[in-house]
Amino acid sequence: MGRGKIVIRRIDNSTSRQVTFSKRRNGLLKKAKELAILCDAEVGVMIFSSTGKLYDFASTSIKSVIERYDKAKEEHHQFGNPDSEVKLWQREAAMLRQQLHNLQESHRQMTGEELSGLSVKDLQNLENQLEMSLRGVRMKKDQLLMDEIQDLNRKGNLIHQENVELYKKVYGTRNVNGANRNPILTNGLDIGEDSHGPVNLQLSQPQQQNYEEPARATKLGL
Repeated sequence: MGRGKIVIRRIDNSTSRQVTFSKRRNGLLKKAKELAILCDAEVGVMIFSSTGKLYDFASTSIKSVIERYDKAKEEHHQFGNPDSEVKLWQREAAMLRQQLHNLQESHRQMTGEELSGLSVKDLQNLENQLEMSLRGVRMKKDQLLMDEIQDLNRKGNLIHQENVELYKKVYGTRNVNGANRNPILTNGLDIGEDSHGPVNLQLSQPQQQNYEEPARATKLGL
């Protein structure tokens, strides 16, 4: 014989009520877990017993499920209510205007304007930001200069090699060997003992030249 139909109403006997709660709670949590695994669904279940004890299950986390639920409910309410949608865009526009105002104020402070309302700590933070920005600009500038120097060195070496080849074609290898003993200058490049050496450029500080007064010539007497 099959089971009789159970009437869905509150169980008066506290012991039977607790046993039924325990069995059905475990079955409900098991079904929720199976649903999350089988259907790749985000599932969250919270159960409070008659004594106030909490039992829960979540495929991700209860907090994540609640946040997603609140967001979905708010979006559904906003899309269903034109006035709420207008208010949403108004809040978004106000937030963007505030962000723009903050950026403009920060830009003016970075250029040294509107500093009267800043405290010593704010000024120190602004100074640190400027120093970091200046350091980054200098590093970028140095990198660009080094790249240009390397490119010039490469081009100089190519021109030097081309000049050597042209000199060989014009004067021959024998004259090139002789040029090693008598260096000559061809097109501004020295073809000599270091005729095959690379051309290297580098940054350096300008040297100050010391101009000394010429010594007075001594008079010779007979």
